[in-house]
Amino acid sequence: MSDAVQASGAPAPVGHYPHARRVGQLLFLSGIGPRDPASNAIVGNVHDADGHLISYDIDAQCRAVFANVRAVLQASGARWEDLVDVTVYLTDMARDFKAYNRVWAECFPDASRAPCRTTLGINALPTPIAIELKCVAEIKSPLPLAGEG
Repeated sequence: MSDAVQASGAPAPVGHYPHARRVGQLLFLSGIGPRDPASNAIVGNVHDADGHLISYDIDAQCRAVFANVRAVLQASGARWEDLVDVTVYLTDMARDFKAYNRVWAECFPDASRAPCRTTLGINALPTPIAIELKCVAEIKSPLPLAGEG
């Protein structure tokens, strides 16, 4: 069984792919960034008068990316607590890791119940964002039937 998920409460993917795909009891989320679902604006980015990015708020981007992950999980029939593995991509590890780690600890206060995590420092992401998450969750309940939920 393999089911694609498009979540109306999350920003649209930036390419031709689903928000998530369910395979059996596993849910694989596509890379999710900190865009606002309503406006598609990148949360926390500050631009100059010419539209060039001049700064960003990593705290705001972390919170936005977590909210977007939650929206995809919910649309998929999963919960935050169902996350089992998260890969984090940061474009500036030296500047942003400490802030990211702080927000992570707020969202997962009990480290023994948090998902596994790998954090990578990378040069760039496809859009001018500072963070992206790639997640895997285990769905413990069946998806609602069409017309339910």
